[in-house]
Amino acid sequence: MNVGEQFAIELGRVSRQWRKRLDERLKHTGLTQARWMVLLHLSRTGPMSQRELAETVGIEGPTLVRMLDSLEGQGLLERRACEDDRRVKRVYLTEAARPVLAEITSIATALRKELLAEMADGELRAAWKVLKDIGDRLENL
Repeated sequence: MNVGEQFAIELGRVSRQWRKRLDERLKHTGLTQARWMVLLHLSRTGPMSQRELAETVGIEGPTLVRMLDSLEGQGLLERRACEDDRRVKRVYLTEAARPVLAEITSIATALRKELLAEMADGELRAAWKVLKDIGDRLENL
């Protein structure tokens, strides 16, 4: 197996394990990984249309609608008609989402610090650069 294959396999393993560990630590919130990812994206980008959110999170529209129904039922977000086009629904976080997001962020930060504690800044910068370049290439395909 060449180094490119080894890298791809390891990248997948790390990604799955990181998400698994974070899901374990967030289990008590009652949110699945897909649901807390929606909340995090909205907290970072601000309100967006359902279509934009589906593309950003990387899930199909019907799947997102069910997820949004659940999150709206929990009082964590709301959907409003867009002023420019009433057919388009924009998704907004509610104030009730703020403490949930603060907890998610705190737990995610603690895990990241734990996992990266022994890594030198230079190593992390080099790894980040490689991953960013790969991500940019994927987005441009």
